[in-house]
Formats: sequence, structure tokens, C-alpha cells
Amino acid sequence: MVCVAIAYGVFSLSTADSAEPNYDESRVPAYTLPDLLVTQDARPVKSATMWRATRRPELLDLFATQVYGRRMTKPAAARYEVTETSALEGTARRKQVNVDFVAGDKTIPGLTITMYVPAGRRAVPAFVGLHLFDTSAKEPKPAMPIEAILQRGYAIATLNASDFCPDDKDRFREGVLAHDYPGRNGPPGPEEPGAIATWAWGLSRAMDYFETDADIDANRVAVIGHSRMGKTALWAGAEDERFAIVISNESGCGGAALSRRQFGETVRAINDRFPHWFCGNFRQYNDKEDTLPVDQHMLIALIAPRPVYVASAEEDRWADPRGEFLAAFHASPVYHLLGTDGLPADEMPPIDNPVHGTIAYHIRAGEHDLARYDWEQYLHFADRQWKQEK
Repeated sequence: MVCVAIAYGVFSLSTADSAEPNYDESRVPAYTLPDLLVTQDARPVKSATMWRATRRPELLDLFATQVYGRRMTKPAAARYEVTETSALEGTARRKQVNVDFVAGDKTIPGLTITMYVPAGRRAVPAFVGLHLFDTSAKEPKPAMPIEAILQRGYAIATLNASDFCPDDKDRFREGVLAHDYPGRNGPPGPEEPGAIATWAWGLSRAMDYFETDADIDANRVAVIGHSRMGKTALWAGAEDERFAIVISNESGCGGAALSRRQFGETVRAINDRFPHWFCGNFRQYNDKEDTLPVDQHMLIALIAPRPVYVASAEEDRWADPRGEFLAAFHASPVYHLLGTDGLPADEMPPIDNPVHGTIAYHIRAGEHDLARYDWEQYLHFADRQWKQEK
């Protein structure tokens, strides 16, 4: 099965080699989610200490070895070249940060961070993600509400995935992976990082930079992503606890949606179309989602007790909005264990009626997109979490 054009506007469904996606709730198979609060050796997790010391490391390892691949090592050192100009009629500063990595006597080409910071402000909170705006333009596109973000006192930063890991099944190794896995060809090996893990690694390298930049409050950085980059944001936030808020916008299969529902995009569909996104071991769960040792509610729980926002769109059935809601709901027991409120809803809310706890969720009208409505909710959420509400 391959991606359908109605959801992503990129690929068409081929009836020659693909089954029709399931969009019928009555055809969702019966499933039992793996228990968040029972260890692999069947011990109940009854305390925050046990979650942190035992269960959380278990789940991180399972996601790394069975879904995304093991994270590459952090470079020994990085070199930053920063260029700054005035932007948006003087209301912002545009900074471009070229990052190279240093390994012994070698310099490894890294990535570029492009960011807008409110003029006259220092130590501001920030949003960071991949492909949030067009970095080739001197000014952001009107559809991206950068001015509204800046007016609320936030910086906004983006990375281009192609700088360090091309989104191409034949070329994804041409970036930084070539240095950790020299001479390798073809799709990722059993536990090798795919593109999503590599992009998440790049977001952590951006976080390394923020810790050196007086313009950014590195304790208040939200990682955000849409679609495949929403999957990336969730995995980055699970692995790197420096991200204070994690936001998934319509991330679907391999992101916020429960795999066991087999609704819309499935494990087979995503592995067939994007064999470079996940580690090799993930392919063994094609059409066998019920044998996965994890499901995506566990990914969201790995972010606890930090705030996380999951969002869906009504017409984006490919990403399984109900599956995204249910994953957020079933992550709540860990948030409760750690002393927060989790998701304050046990039923999926109506369209355009967000529910906000430490876990937040909304489903809006419309198609697969990171829309202005979504950004408005994320700004309100960040305001409340960081006491920015005016």
C-alpha cells in the first residue's frame, strides 16, 4: 500500500500493487495495547522512580531497535558560523547558522539553522522544526504566521532535512550517515537509524546550538513538526529531554497514531513507500502490527512529564485522527504517575474544540496541512505552559 494523494498530495495509490486503505471504523481489528506500566519482565511500575530507572529506558530501547534505529553519536565538537540581518521591517533579526561538526582532524559538513528572533529581545523561548518555512526566501511566506509568532515573544527556527539527510530512499545516506556508516548502501540495517532518527538527531544538534546563543532561552524550546516531520519531532522529544514542549501536527503512522488500528496508513504502507525512514527491524511488523512490542501511546508517554500537543485534521483520514487521539489518551497514565494531568478528555472532542492539559489535542476542519489555526493553538498552549499569557 502506498500513500494516497488526498492526504499528502504527493503520491497516488496504485491498485496494481496496493490494497485499499481502511477508512471504516467497523473494520478496525480488535487489539490490545502493550501496557505502559508493566516492565518487560512483568513487574508493575508503581512509582515515578521506577518509570525513570526501568520502564522508560526499556521503551526507548525498544523504539530505537524496532522502529526508528539507534541514534548516531553526538559529534565531539561543532563549529558555528552565524550571519545576522534585520528582517520584517526591523521587527525581527534573521540569523543563519551554518553548523559543521569536528571529528579529530576532520570537518564534517553538518546543517544550517535559519531563525527569526524578535528585535530588541534576548533569551526568548523558541519553536524549532524541519521545513517550517522557506529558507531560500529573504522574507517568510505569508501563509507562515512568523510575524504573529514573533509578536507573542517567540523565536522561530527551521532546518532543512536535505542539508544532512536527503528524503530519498536512494540518497538518504549521502548526508551525515555516511560518516557513522561508511560504505553502507541500501535501506537501513536492523538497528541502523533511518531518516526520521537522523532528522531527530539534527534537531538535537540545533538544541546544542541554542544552548550557546544568548538570544534563545534554551530551557524553553518547543520542537514542532508536521507530517513526517511530526514523527521526527515526537522521536526527537522522546530521546532528547532538553525539548521543553513537543508538538505533533498530523504525524499519523509511525508518529502519533496507534499502529494496531491499521486505519489509513499502515506499517506496511509506510515501509513500502518510505523504506529509508525507519530501521530495518520495523519491516518485520508489516501486516503484523499486533506483534509490535510498542505502540505510539508509548512514544508520547516517553515525553512525560513535559507538555505534548497532538493535532489532527478532519479530512486527513490517512493519518488516522482517532488513532492520534487515542494514543494521546492512553499515554495519560504515565503523566498521572509523574504528577501531571495528562489529556483531560476521554472522548474525542468536536471539530475545532481543543482540549488542553499537559497533553493537548485538537482536530480541526480541513485537510493535511500545518495551518494558521494549528499555530494559534500551539501559541496558546506554549503561553500557558510558560506563563506567557498576556
